[in-house]
Amino acid sequence: MVGRPLSGARPTLEDVAAVAGVSRATASRVLNSSPRVSPEAHEAVTAAALQLGYAPNQAARTLVTRRTGAIAMLVSEPQSKVFDDPHFGTLVRAAAGEFARIDTQLVLMLVHGEGAHSRAERFLRGGHVDGALLFTPHQNDPLPSTVRKLALPVVFGGRPWGSLRGLYTVDNDNEGGAAVATEHLLSLGCRTVVSVTGPQDELSARDRIAGWARATAADADRIAKLTEGGDYTREGGYRATNKLLHRVPKLDGVFAANDLMAVGALQALKEHGRRVPEDVAVVGFDDNPMVAPHSEPPLTTIRQDLGDQVRRMIANLATLIDGGTVRKREVLPVQLVRRETA
Repeated sequence: MVGRPLSGARPTLEDVAAVAGVSRATASRVLNSSPRVSPEAHEAVTAAALQLGYAPNQAARTLVTRRTGAIAMLVSEPQSKVFDDPHFGTLVRAAAGEFARIDTQLVLMLVHGEGAHSRAERFLRGGHVDGALLFTPHQNDPLPSTVRKLALPVVFGGRPWGSLRGLYTVDNDNEGGAAVATEHLLSLGCRTVVSVTGPQDELSARDRIAGWARATAADADRIAKLTEGGDYTREGGYRATNKLLHRVPKLDGVFAANDLMAVGALQALKEHGRRVPEDVAVVGFDDNPMVAPHSEPPLTTIRQDLGDQVRRMIANLATLIDGGTVRKREVLPVQLVRRETA
């Protein structure tokens, strides 16, 4: 029987094969999760690897399999937004959890600031990862056009600007969710429903305005009067609601295009002596678990399951990496979650 290698020597695949009593090829198949091995061989090789403390040489494995075991997640936002906005925290946690489950390394890249896009392009071209998840919501972001030229599987979270030719996306139903939120406010008897909107260089924000406008049958003039931008931030929602209260004093319903802006709206309404939901009903969008249930009062909102979105993106990316085919466009359903604000 062959025991451990000499003290200080790193155990090799040959050592594992010898201890297991199988060929080197069989040991390699077991350690690379090939289905073409018997249960007995799998058990023997696994036990031998544990006994010897064997760990495969990742560099050598990469040369053979042309796989790195790593996936990049690129977010085109400044650090302050990624780490302060709970939306992005939810995305990163979901991705980290799913990659841990499938034993894949997550490489998080924040692509913002001078030189960031060229560094990201060099990294993606350099063979460091097997694929990438991209969150690039802003207009004029060069990454979507850059990755179209790369021989690298990529899946986008949300719909990027420009042509979608050759791109794979997983999005949530932003327009439909906004319409459901607004229709709920109207069903409660609200007669003047305004909207606090997100930044207009993001398609999700534009889709949510479109959903609100569809439900209210608002024309261009009414859209201009009854909407105000809040930049997807709590402070922006507060400022936008103050402006709307001065411009539309009889407003009795607010659809805020995300939960943070809805919380800002609640603050502004309280300061103006408007009771929620008795005087003004409010609906947000996201159902972020760190925001919506803890607002005062707890927020009625549209739930988009960011965890499910990320899992779908990773599943699609894994299929593309393996040479399979997936739907180019996936739009996931959303739903109204009723709490106390509407």
